[in-house]
Amino acid sequence: MSITFNIYYKSKNGNAKKFATDMINSGIVDEIKSKKGNLRYDYFIPLNDEDTILLIDSWENQKTLDEHHNSDTMKKITELRNKYDLHMTVEKYIKDDTNMEANDKFIRK
Repeated sequence: MSITFNIYYKSKNGNAKKFATDMINSGIVDEIKSKKGNLRYDYFIPLNDEDTILLIDSWENQKTLDEHHNSDTMKKITELRNKYDLHMTVEKYIKDDTNMEANDKFIRK
């Protein structure tokens, strides 16, 4: 059962984009992606909101997520969030593959 978060980082003056750029350029994103249990860690920019960055963050299970939250990497992330004065809205999703075939006719592969 994987866990996925949509984390919307909101800022002023382009700070959310600067945060994501720092996360990538500093190697923190690669550090996270290399962790056991990480399935995805990718940033996106909404077309209609330049002051928001969307992070899709996905983990195999709660145990691997807890390990990430208790890591030195998380401390680095928190420092950068504070540096750029980011505010967050978070959505949590639990993967459910039941009855996926009912949706197949709507999915172009």
